[in-house]
Amino acid sequence: MTASERTYAGRPVSDRAAERRRRFLDAALVEFTGAAGYAGSSVTSICRAAGLSRRQFYEEFSDREDLLVALYDEIQHAARDAVAEALAGMASRDLRRLATAAMSAYMTSVGTDPRRAEVSFVQIVGVSSRVEQHRLDGREEWVEFFVAAMADFAGRAPSERQRHLAIAYVGALTGLVHRWSVSPDPAPLDDIVSVLSDILLSFAEL
Repeated sequence: MTASERTYAGRPVSDRAAERRRRFLDAALVEFTGAAGYAGSSVTSICRAAGLSRRQFYEEFSDREDLLVALYDEIQHAARDAVAEALAGMASRDLRRLATAAMSAYMTSVGTDPRRAEVSFVQIVGVSSRVEQHRLDGREEWVEFFVAAMADFAGRAPSERQRHLAIAYVGALTGLVHRWSVSPDPAPLDDIVSVLSDILLSFAEL
């Protein structure tokens, strides 16, 4: 019998492990974006928020950094999946509609939850050399994603120039979404989507 087939209290062990992991990730989203932030959190506070034990924590994660990276990756992967699905679901090839669909999906995935934006743009920064490298690698994944998207928009093979434009776009995207997510009086979501779409289209046309 495999690990996924074993049961405990009538439930597969794999399901229980997935549930515990989910509870730790949800607790981390709360703890890392609270008043104390990631730096002021602890394994004890995370376990308390999750309603689970330290033993269970260390069965899933090696330390708090490991949990932070897992949470960051989940947020980033969900955003990329949302953008990719939005683009794939568009029958139109109109560039304005495609850009708007992509940026609307991104904003809905990341920007509309201040906690997800806080993890993505603030709490992940400068934690350690390992985590910082992981963050930079994550930005590079977005760069490659937008290089492919811009090449598709422009109808030509990716170029080094498009890569530089994608780097600039990722910087503009993260800066604007972060500022919007923490604003006490944020502009309407559609306005930010429109601005991001304008910038993306400008880069695609250069």
